[in-house]
Amino acid sequence: MHIPAIADIVAASARIRPLAIETPLFESPILNERTGGRILAKAEMFQRTGSFKFRGAYNRLSQVDPKEFPGGVVACSSGNHAQGIAEAAKLCGLKAVIVMPEDAPRMKIERTKRSGAEIVFYDRVREDRDAIARDLCEKAHAVYVPPFEDPHIIAGQGTAGLEIAAQAKAIGAEIDAVLVPTSGGGLTAGVAISVTDAFPSAKIYSVEPEGFDDYRRSLAAGMRLKNERASGSICDSLLMTEPGELTFEVNRRKLAGGLAVSDAAVRDAIAFAYRELKLVVEPGGAAALAAVLSGEFDAKDKTVAIVLSGGNIDPVLFSEIITNAAPLT
Repeated sequence: MHIPAIADIVAASARIRPLAIETPLFESPILNERTGGRILAKAEMFQRTGSFKFRGAYNRLSQVDPKEFPGGVVACSSGNHAQGIAEAAKLCGLKAVIVMPEDAPRMKIERTKRSGAEIVFYDRVREDRDAIARDLCEKAHAVYVPPFEDPHIIAGQGTAGLEIAAQAKAIGAEIDAVLVPTSGGGLTAGVAISVTDAFPSAKIYSVEPEGFDDYRRSLAAGMRLKNERASGSICDSLLMTEPGELTFEVNRRKLAGGLAVSDAAVRDAIAFAYRELKLVVEPGGAAALAAVLSGEFDAKDKTVAIVLSGGNIDPVLFSEIITNAAPLT
């Protein structure tokens, strides 16, 4: 098991720099006032494909030998990893096949197709996506690219943390904590490695939907635990059944703990981001914002970096959330 180090993340940063976007780390007076802390938000919805996933995808695919894998790449994803892989494959001249759940948001399906990937749908409750992917790889002589359980993926995602650290230092901010939306834990692990290298005393927290808090429970137990369900939260991008083996090895050492937020808190965060920050954030991407707004994490008198990990929300869902949001107070 190769555990990524800061040198791997620095190398990934150099590798993806020509094509990836250095997304802004911004501060909002109203968000600071609402939370009582200094909140620095990393806006990954401005990244290529609308989420952080392009970072890891391009770092991994740019190192794939097409002669060794003439069938290209196969990946499993509910949407953001799919889009990242599809776009990176197009840029690298590789064929991409994505195994996606039938209930994936329409926008994520359309954008994955737009980048030229083939989609194979599956039922996330009754079918094993990994088995489907393995069969596709064998038949096509393709390489499987997991969403998080790969050192190159983790290193690529960690470039977001590298930017957070550099951008915070540039404005004289000393980071006390970082909150990261967490599914399998690849982004969280990469950010934890890079931020704690620059700010050794910073505390890193995973943020998950209530009822799907496998990371929070696993960190508390010191061992990987599974969720009882595979669906049932608005946060479609954060519904992994259990932490990855590699990511958990990193995160159990680096994280201070885990947080869980309700779907209602996520809806409020999406509405807040739209109305007050003028940003479109998807449910999973709004989890860290929900944690500070709801008080699940007490940000009072702290400098807290939060990752807004993506903005690929279904238009119908977004409209419903904004329309039904509580009046401004």
